[in-house]
Amino acid sequence: MNGWLLAAGVTAAGVAGVHLIAGHRDPVRPLLTSELADVPKRTLYAVWHLVSADLVLAAAALIYLAMAHHASGTDLVALFVAVHFIAYATVFLVITVSAGWSKRLLRLPQWMLLLPVAIMSWLGTR
Repeated sequence: MNGWLLAAGVTAAGVAGVHLIAGHRDPVRPLLTSELADVPKRTLYAVWHLVSADLVLAAAALIYLAMAHHASGTDLVALFVAVHFIAYATVFLVITVSAGWSKRLLRLPQWMLLLPVAIMSWLGTR
């Protein structure tokens, strides 16, 4: 068993849980009650669900890879997941830093949840 990939998978499952609970309460509920037109509103809601599915599937893949570490392609898939989470973290960092808010790194803290999954996934390929 690959401990790094297992830790990454469990952490990714936690991230998915936070996304589903806090994400629905903070950005989704206000979005759905906003005056935004229906098509962009429903499109953003669908994107939120796509990210939910993506996070759950990534967690499942990492946990599976942790158990099947010697299977062909494991390192490549784990590296892909690592890059995937680095991309997510980078998007949040760029958006929050460019916003000009005070305490900007804490206003959109998602990067703090995503980056550890990326690092542990990458370490699991070593």
